[in-house]
Amino acid sequence: MSALFEHSPWVEQRADANPSSGDRHVDLMAVVAAATRDEQLALIRAHPELAGKAAIDRTLTDASAAEQASAGLDRLTPEDYARFHALNAAYTARFDFPFIICVRRTDKAGILAAMERRLAQDRDSEIATALGEIGEIVRLRLEDMR
Repeated sequence: MSALFEHSPWVEQRADANPSSGDRHVDLMAVVAAATRDEQLALIRAHPELAGKAAIDRTLTDASAAEQASAGLDRLTPEDYARFHALNAAYTARFDFPFIICVRRTDKAGILAAMERRLAQDRDSEIATALGEIGEIVRLRLEDMR
């Protein structure tokens, strides 16, 4: 089984147990949508912080490492790391889960701007946004498998 979802094989397992619509992405995201709020939060929390400890100590999954590198997050200055750290801390304090964005569709400046902008959202909106971003991450990972 592939690692489409960070440390969350249950999504693919449930999709495999259901009849296929013929669109793997639709099937996977239907599982996410049908999951309990606690399961959805666990899925979000399974993602690493951007430019966080896992990036520094090299414990990211291969897919996450490549994706973060594609946005230049593996080449940050000490000032950039400090800014990411401060925004990650503020975001996690506000929402109790890490900031999620499809980094392959943006760059460092876009990520930082999104972090600042999304700090103003309410929690339910941010959960929906994070799940949507996970959907985009999975869509691109599926395309890579083709």
